[in-house]
Order: sequence, then C-alpha cells, then structure tokens
Amino acid sequence: MLTLSEAQIARFGLELATIRQHHSDLNAAIQALKSSKQCDPMVISRLKKHKLLAKDRIVELEKLLIPDILA
Repeated sequence: MLTLSEAQIARFGLELATIRQHHSDLNAAIQALKSSKQCDPMVISRLKKHKLLAKDRIVELEKLLIPDILA
C-alpha cells in the first residue's frame, strides 16, 4: 500500500477539487452547446473527450486518497 505524506494528500485533494470543478464546467458547456443547436459537432466531441479525461483523473485521485477498505 502506498503511503502519502500530508503534503501529498493536500496537493492531491486540491487537484481533485479542481478537476471535479473542471469536469462540471465541461458538462455545463456541453449542455449549453447542445441546446444552442448552432455548434459544430466536432467541438462537442472534443469537449466530451476532455470530460472523459477529467473523469479518468478523478478516478485515479480518488483511488489514491480514499483507501480501498474490504468489508
């Protein structure tokens, strides 16, 4: 098991909060563009790709910060 220092936990926690906000912002942007019906589908596709990358990073950070406790 990987042991993190308090500084690492703080840094990863801050990154997690930032990435979650970015993910939420991307979701809002995608929804706004879809509702405007004047956007290039390629733009929406790129935003979705960035949203998936953000989600992958969120999962990685959560695995680091939240221990996997077996019940």
